[in-house]
Amino acid sequence: MTSAAMIALTGMAAQADLKFPPGEDANLNWASLDAFKAAHGDLAGQELNILGPWLGGDKDLFESVIPYFEEATGADVKYSGSDSFEQQIVIDAEAGSPPDVAVFPQPGLAAGLAAKGQLKPLSDDVGTWLTENYAAGDSWAKLVTYKGPDGADHVYAFPYKADVKSLVWYVPENLEDAGYEVPKTLEDLKALTEQIAADGETPWCIGLGSGGATGWPATDWVEDLMLRTASPADYDAWTTNAMPFNDPKVVKAIEEFGWFSKNDAFVAGGSGAVASTDFRDSPKGLFASPPACYMHHQASFIPSFFPEGTVIGEDADFFYFPAPADGSLGQPVLGAGTLFAALSDNPAAMAFIDYLKTPIAHEIWMTQSGFLTPYKGVNPEAYGDETLKKMGAIMLDATTFRFDGSDLRPGAIGAGAFWTGMVDFIGGKSAQDVADAVQQTWSTLN
Repeated sequence: MTSAAMIALTGMAAQADLKFPPGEDANLNWASLDAFKAAHGDLAGQELNILGPWLGGDKDLFESVIPYFEEATGADVKYSGSDSFEQQIVIDAEAGSPPDVAVFPQPGLAAGLAAKGQLKPLSDDVGTWLTENYAAGDSWAKLVTYKGPDGADHVYAFPYKADVKSLVWYVPENLEDAGYEVPKTLEDLKALTEQIAADGETPWCIGLGSGGATGWPATDWVEDLMLRTASPADYDAWTTNAMPFNDPKVVKAIEEFGWFSKNDAFVAGGSGAVASTDFRDSPKGLFASPPACYMHHQASFIPSFFPEGTVIGEDADFFYFPAPADGSLGQPVLGAGTLFAALSDNPAAMAFIDYLKTPIAHEIWMTQSGFLTPYKGVNPEAYGDETLKKMGAIMLDATTFRFDGSDLRPGAIGAGAFWTGMVDFIGGKSAQDVADAVQQTWSTLN
């Protein structure tokens, strides 16, 4: 068989795997795929290995994006998902047999490999591209800028697929029946909290229980409040310990969480129930009759634990955890996401990262489920449902995006002392004592 015939057959096979035939869905930017193909359609015969954390449904969804790259370039992509990705990528990189591309859920892990020279720096224009094309200014470019083995800063990864944590969930019928309105500012949120309590009702359901990870929901609260009481630069310094954990600004954010969570009148079951209530059970109070609470702060995944049959947008809805009224801190969003990095010199690796710059690479997943993007160049109408579209709007309206700090800190802090410290705080310790204890632990790591 001639090489031309082989390439033609490869193209036909790739076309057969395309979930959405090119050109059919007018909401998808097919022109961006054509432009990418014109620039990169010269990788026939190249194999590309990608390792990531996605299994099950997410694996299937990511694999629905890959055939368009294969069809455009002629390359053959193999994705492997691992539930021990964090350990596997380190082992493979140390052994000198890494995948061509890795999908990192933790920026800190990627930064560690970059410092060892195990990630390939991306082209110099990627940081500028992210600042110009992703929402929230230079937030995303900063997230993927790490020190290399030479001690200099380089962009080492490309953000693709994001999650929003700055959400408050509620039942629209409950708010409407009581005559309450969705708050637009942090001051409004606190006033609504006080009004609901004054009316003899309970404003919040809060649960920190999570087995060995008990306490983590409180860290999301504190990080959201840190972004609403201090600057993004302060948040960044806090996550690296350039600002000590017991700095007054951090103590203030913890105390702000206490304003909501340590007042018996503000929390279902009283503050004594906060630490023992499992986070998966906590939102159930929204759906009790009469309501056991009116609001619940949690990330975009929490509807998985709502009563079966709950329709988001009708039976339950969410609003952006609002920022201060004076606008000085803009519209900060706390979240998470995944970052693509190249670990080999395979030309298909850099081509795949360039592919992630195309709107179509986002829209193929957007039109299905479980995908949010800060890319300003995508068509919001491509989102598969109104819930994702509304979350996507929060992402695009963000003036600052910051990653969950627990994924940026050393594990002993982000998945240890901070969690237990929040349980101690709810149990009666002062914010200062808790912050001092976490800082003491951090000091032993240096």
